[in-house]
Amino acid sequence: MRVTQQRACQLAALGPLLAPERHVSFVDGLIRFLLGGAVVSFFAALGSAFKPKTFAGLFGSAPTVALGSLALTFGQHGSAEVASLARSMIIAAPALLAYSLVCVLVVKRHGLPVWLAAALAWTSWGLVAAGLFWSVVA
Repeated sequence: MRVTQQRACQLAALGPLLAPERHVSFVDGLIRFLLGGAVVSFFAALGSAFKPKTFAGLFGSAPTVALGSLALTFGQHGSAEVASLARSMIIAAPALLAYSLVCVLVVKRHGLPVWLAAALAWTSWGLVAAGLFWSVVA
């Protein structure tokens, strides 16, 4: 079976999703916890300086955790692994956007409690993520 360059790039982008689970030591987990907390706190403080105050939540979420993860991965595994993780994050971004949009629209239009809207929005996240996954892998 011949693998095209585009197909090879698509599979490389999903490397972390297809790779077997790695064991993380207690010290590595502690470092990730501390680094992630520090980065999230920094960006949340930065975001609270802007108006509206909802920027604090925006800056203190996924992007900051991703940066912390990429920094730790670079230190442990090098740039090739970081490139693979970054491609996976880029592929997963539309699923996060779908989750966010569905959650906000369901709360605003139908008046559902946020916890219920978030639970329903996970379905949209799963569908978009699965679709992107299969479109790249298949």
